[in-house]
Amino acid sequence: MSNLIKKEGFDFAFDPKGCESCKGNCCIGESGYIWISINEIQNLALQLDLSVEELKNKYLNKIGYKYSIKEVKLASNNFACCFFNLEEKKCSIYEARPSQCRTFPFWDYFKENKEEVYKECPAIKNL
Repeated sequence: MSNLIKKEGFDFAFDPKGCESCKGNCCIGESGYIWISINEIQNLALQLDLSVEELKNKYLNKIGYKYSIKEVKLASNNFACCFFNLEEKKCSIYEARPSQCRTFPFWDYFKENKEEVYKECPAIKNL
């Protein structure tokens, strides 16, 4: 269990090996926002060999002054990030994924809603 990732202020840990048995629960579910910063947009555009404008037009929604990655509606009435490969059950932009994705499950929201993160993610371990 030495590979567990812990973060101060959270009474659970994350075991990255849990992702191997997961079907992408953190990338599929209810509709929501997948925030991406301007720097992350530039980095992702480089990785995808697109201009920033092409990336914005094809893959992002502008919400006020911020951007969110588009979602795809699934037959199950759930949604998936447009960059989640449904066949392979993995992120197609993993190296350039936004901070929101990189910091999961250590979101302040889950400090008060632990039961949700335990249901969603098989990699969560109680400390």
